[in-house]
Amino acid sequence: MWCYRGGSISAEPRINDRIRVPEVRLVGPSGEQVGIVPLAKALELAQEYDLDLVEVAANARPPVCKLMDYGKFKYESAMKAREARKNQAHTVIKEMKLRPKIDPHDYDTKKGHVVRFLKQGDKVKITIMFRGREQSRPELGYRLLQRLANDVEDLGFVESNPKQDGRNMIMVLGPHKKKTEAMAEAREAQAARKADAKANPGKSQNAAENEADAEVEVEVEVEVETPAEAPAEA
Repeated sequence: MWCYRGGSISAEPRINDRIRVPEVRLVGPSGEQVGIVPLAKALELAQEYDLDLVEVAANARPPVCKLMDYGKFKYESAMKAREARKNQAHTVIKEMKLRPKIDPHDYDTKKGHVVRFLKQGDKVKITIMFRGREQSRPELGYRLLQRLANDVEDLGFVESNPKQDGRNMIMVLGPHKKKTEAMAEAREAQAARKADAKANPGKSQNAAENEADAEVEVEVEVEVETPAEAPAEA
C-alpha cells in the first residue's frame, strides 16, 4: 500500500543543483535559445554569468531551464502579484432600505449614502419596504425610486428597473464610474492629503475639521438666502 510521508509539495521551480536530469534545453539570460546541453554544461554557464539555473518548464522533454537572477525574479514576481491584488476590483452591491412615506430628512440621509456608494464605484440595491395598507399603493414606492434615480443620475444609472418582490419594491443602480477608477481616485486623494499634511505640519486635525465645518456653514447660508432674492428680481 502506497503511503506519502513527505512534507508539502513545493510550488517553486527547481534551481541549480536541485535539477536532476541529464540534459536541458537552455535559454540564455536575454531570452536567447542556447539549445539542448548537458546539465553540467548548463550549471557551468550559470557560474560564469553569476546567475542561477532555473527550471521553467519541468514537463518538457528535455526540461527547459533559463539563466537568471532567481532572487530578483522572485522579488519582482511578488511585487507584481501585490500590485495586481491592490488594483483588483471586486463587484460590491450595497443595499439601502426606504419606506414609501419617508421623512424628507431621512431621505436626504439615505440619498447621501447612495451617493457615497456610487462614488466608490459600487452598485446599490434600493429596497422600498411596504407595510400594512401601504401595499395597496405601489405607485408611492415607484415614484420614490424614480425620484432617487433622478437625484443621482450624474453618478449612476438604473441598471434594474423597479419591480415588485412580495412586500418590497426593488431597483438596482449602477455607477457610471468603474470600481478601478474610483479606487485610483481614492488613492490619489489620500496621497494628496498626506502631501498636504507633510507640507503643513503645524496644521492640526481640529483646525482642518473646523475649516471643513465653516465651509459647510457658508454653503447652507447661500442656499437659505437664494430664495429670498428671487422675489426682488421679479
